[in-house]
Amino acid sequence: MSIHYVCRYCGTKIGTIENKIIDYETLGFHKLTESERMNMIQYEPDGNIQVKSICEDCHESFTINPSNYEHDYIIH
Repeated sequence: MSIHYVCRYCGTKIGTIENKIIDYETLGFHKLTESERMNMIQYEPDGNIQVKSICEDCHESFTINPSNYEHDYIIH
């Protein structure tokens, strides 16, 4: 099982945790609401998990231009 972190706005691969058994508390998933978990965590048929997060470039872009939050994605 792998956990893949991907930017929800631009699709950039942020990082991967490979072949480790890690519980929800270690990853901090237990602090998310049910709605946040549904929006951020996707279980793939092969057993991997994809977590939608935000990359440094998009975070910087939002810091400079907060109106970018109105869009579902950003093209770099």
